[in-house]
Amino acid sequence: MTRRERQKLIGKRLLQVVPVLLLVTFFSFLLLHLSPVDPALLLAGENPTESQIAEIRQLHGLDQPMVVQYGKWLLNVLHGDLSISILSREPVATTIASKFPATLLIVVYGMLIAVAVGAPLGIWAAAKPGSYADTIATAVASFGVAVPYFWVAMVLVLVFALQLGWFPATGAIPFSKDPLGAIQAATLPAIALSLSGIAEIVRQLRASLLEVLSSNYVRTLRAKGLSSSAILWRHGLRNVGITLVTVIGLVFNRKLGATVVIETVFAIPGTGSAVIFATINKDYAVVQGIILVFALIVVTVNLLTDLAYVLLDPRVES
Repeated sequence: MTRRERQKLIGKRLLQVVPVLLLVTFFSFLLLHLSPVDPALLLAGENPTESQIAEIRQLHGLDQPMVVQYGKWLLNVLHGDLSISILSREPVATTIASKFPATLLIVVYGMLIAVAVGAPLGIWAAAKPGSYADTIATAVASFGVAVPYFWVAMVLVLVFALQLGWFPATGAIPFSKDPLGAIQAATLPAIALSLSGIAEIVRQLRASLLEVLSSNYVRTLRAKGLSSSAILWRHGLRNVGITLVTVIGLVFNRKLGATVVIETVFAIPGTGSAVIFATINKDYAVVQGIILVFALIVVTVNLLTDLAYVLLDPRVES
């Protein structure tokens, strides 16, 4: 694939994201309107008068057609205005900006652990199929898939926080204020998040490598006298790059959603715990804003994964 063809394909992928983003914003917009309570009542707070409700309905354009409301809401979103929190009366964007760093830290930290542990285990298992290494890696993968997040989180708190006292049991420290303290506080949540990611990376990488190593191409290389280690590192891993990128993208998106559970267990003041608190208290503006941000991140990660395909494998054409 020439450079011009690659640029054209990247442009095509970027254009394909536009309708997806519009759908994401539209369904996020509908969230407030699909609630069983009148949006004007939600925005008015407790014990509003009829005149206050009418004023709020007019102020937020709730008396206008749905299409017009969506257009105005989308325009506000493009300017960074995600409405106002019913409980705190502060902009939803401000709430998300203050809580998202704690969520991002444990997700990125968990991803680093998952890749650092899962990739070597997957390679180790594929290099020695049927051996003790393969058995151990497969057992780790099965355990990671079977065990739920909240159980792992509670065991980690019990052992490493309450009994050994190595890490704090709850809470988070801003990375900008104390980087080492923030990493220490995020370690247990990140480990809890990473376990299923380790399992997924091990399973997918092992399966892809075994498929490559059993191909006719690799048999030819062996027949030419190339060593097993050279085949694995020079040719095997090069051919599973797309698989690894795909798994990392999928795992990242899943970890983002799993923060709702992890942040609740560890009492982390992030967006995951914020969306639960907002849901319980019917602060749908905050729920709407967080879901929109999460959805946009998922779409962006998927786009970056697609673009990585183009860069890693010139044979990708669509």
